[in-house]
Amino acid sequence: QVQLVESGGGLVQPGGSLRLSCAASGFRLVDYAIGWFRQAPGKEREGVSCITEDGNTDYTDSVKGRFTISRDNAKNTVYLQTSNLKHGDTGVYYCAAFVTKCGSGFGTWGRGTQVTVSP
Repeated sequence: QVQLVESGGGLVQPGGSLRLSCAASGFRLVDYAIGWFRQAPGKEREGVSCITEDGNTDYTDSVKGRFTISRDNAKNTVYLQTSNLKHGDTGVYYCAAFVTKCGSGFGTWGRGTQVTVSP
């Protein structure tokens, strides 16, 4: 009943773009802080971006100016529009919902979508 499903990942060349989607079922995204996270092989998971229930957004420094997080309340979906992708952006991208703020306490997580940046 309650789940998040990521989609939109794939193989892209450096400088390319992808739009990642996080679709929620069983709850309203507008009632939560929604974060995008990623994990590259051999590295720890890191936060990428977050959008709060009132629409405020945050980004990690490495993606500022290249990624944009947004929410479509009618579709109950959060997006991460990426551009000028770099090799360092490669990883599994997850979205998660949190009651208070992104990364705090228990969250509801999706299974992830793979983004690979390679020639």
